[in-house]
Amino acid sequence: MSWLATLWQPLQFPFMQHALWIALIIAVPTALLSCFLVLKGWALMGDSVSHATLPGIVLAWILGVPLATGAFAAGMGSAVLMGYLSHNSRVKYDAVMGVVFSGMFGVGILLNTSVRTNLHLTHVLFGNMLGIGRADLLTSGAIALVVSAILGLKWRDFLLHAFDPAQARASGLNTTLLHYALLLCLSLTIVATLTAVGLILAVALLVTPGAIAFLVTRSFGRMLIAAVGVCAAALLLGAYVSFFIDSAPAPTVVLILSALFLCAFAYRQVVTRLQTRRLAPRQSSA
Repeated sequence: MSWLATLWQPLQFPFMQHALWIALIIAVPTALLSCFLVLKGWALMGDSVSHATLPGIVLAWILGVPLATGAFAAGMGSAVLMGYLSHNSRVKYDAVMGVVFSGMFGVGILLNTSVRTNLHLTHVLFGNMLGIGRADLLTSGAIALVVSAILGLKWRDFLLHAFDPAQARASGLNTTLLHYALLLCLSLTIVATLTAVGLILAVALLVTPGAIAFLVTRSFGRMLIAAVGVCAAALLLGAYVSFFIDSAPAPTVVLILSALFLCAFAYRQVVTRLQTRRLAPRQSSA
């Protein structure tokens, strides 16, 4: 029974218990949001907003206010700025995103190096899942509940807006409100994942679960469920395995998600080829 004791060992430490709890908490909002970002083609948006929150975090630390407040303000501000620049210039939206997020990230790095603070930039960029406290759990839990409620109650409206904004507008939906509501959910979710996986690795949680679910399902409802399951499993397994291999949990989670994506891609290729072979005799006989 010694192997059972070995497997149970990580659960005996409070820091591992908190890591597993934060994994369950952030899995739901990130997975749900990733489905909409993948369908809408906003994968780069998640990257942009996450990088753009850095100056807000540094300023919040300098001013002595909660880091989540600074991150949210910077994230929403950069998202609004990107929308304004894209609508009032000839530059395409993806180019505007690249300019804004790189500029904001540069400002954050400059502030962090110019002002002496005790802020560990490595933890901000890559997270510190093993350093999660009760306050972090409560903050992330509250944010996850709000974001999950918004996406769960309005998922049909967000889905129509993602597929066909013109049809959504013709149906009487307030597309501007939906646009900024999705940006609000994105900024809040990045704040929720800040202490766990950091700014850079948060992009993987905001894209990969939805991409995996998109490959293995054919309905949006199942896509949402599959994304949540995949994200929760990867987060829990990554945190658990990192204890035994002595690695950082966040990069381990990202590697697991990447491996699952490759498996999903291979699965879809096999299924597509089998379906093509089955249809070939019917088409030739017809």
